[in-house]
Amino acid sequence: MRIVGGEFRGRKFSPPTSTPARPTTDVAKEGLFNTLTNMLDLEDIATCDLFGGTGSISYELASRGAGELTLIERDMGNINFIKKTVKELGIADKFHIIKGDVFRFMKQNTQKFDFIFAGPPYALENIDDIPMLVFQQQMLADDGIFVLEHTPRNDYQQHPNFLRMKNYGTTVFSYFKQPSGDE
Repeated sequence: MRIVGGEFRGRKFSPPTSTPARPTTDVAKEGLFNTLTNMLDLEDIATCDLFGGTGSISYELASRGAGELTLIERDMGNINFIKKTVKELGIADKFHIIKGDVFRFMKQNTQKFDFIFAGPPYALENIDDIPMLVFQQQMLADDGIFVLEHTPRNDYQQHPNFLRMKNYGTTVFSYFKQPSGDE
């Protein structure tokens, strides 16, 4: 696993071999961030990484200047790896790591984020609830972007906030946008 852009570009990390997470491939991650930087200024934004896994997406966001990074993960091995990594990078003060269930967090959260990323397990039965909850719980700030990583068997093009879909083989990113208050 490596950071593909920004201040920490090229830094490599070895996540625990026992992790249940499936880190986003470097090619897909590079594509994701190429698209994102054309949609959103990442400098000093508030982000939320649902299903944080090894922290790969959040490290990338921090490397590109995100100011406040919330990460939700259940696996203690992953959380310990994330804590160690953010300390090594000197960015622990930007991270708010929450150990817990993503769906419980989403239902209780009151904070608005400029960017939300969800990379759930591909076999998650209720994956289709994630976009619904993001908008139902009003988790995005005006003009905020939400990206859901999934397989080609899922299709969110009929969602009212759907923007676009980018396909990287077995990895697909669906992009959604929160309209501004005056739209």
